[in-house]
Amino acid sequence: MKNKKIKLISCILLSEAAGIIGSVFTAESVATWYKEIERPSFTPPDYVFGPVWTILFAMMGVFLYLVIESKSRYKNLALTLFGIQLALNTLWSFLFFGMQNPRYAFYEICVLWIFIFATTVVGYKIKKSYALWFIPYLLWVSFASVLNYAFLTTSF
Repeated sequence: MKNKKIKLISCILLSEAAGIIGSVFTAESVATWYKEIERPSFTPPDYVFGPVWTILFAMMGVFLYLVIESKSRYKNLALTLFGIQLALNTLWSFLFFGMQNPRYAFYEICVLWIFIFATTVVGYKIKKSYALWFIPYLLWVSFASVLNYAFLTTSF
């Protein structure tokens, strides 16, 4: 039982680490570049993003733990897709905030969305309830994709 708790916490920390890496690119730009550009009217307040992403990364960590513990024939596929989408998630922060390039970030978030969707589908194949851990993430990235696109038409 203790080993499972450690594994669960490790999976959550791994996912949160991707968010922390992404925030390195975000922090400086939010205080400078991002403040100066025109934002779409439906952009949430800045204080919303931190808590939302923290919760989503924790949920991704639970998903990862569940997949690791499964005996499904889809386990390796789910782990591969999970790793790719996690890396793409971090890459988006670098492109949008680090490079200050919403256009490249938009192209990338479209690819990210596909990998999140695929991860959700494979999670569903492992066990239907596993997909529930990824649905909020898929919905948030869907919104983020629309927001990213709106930045292209509003500011650039």
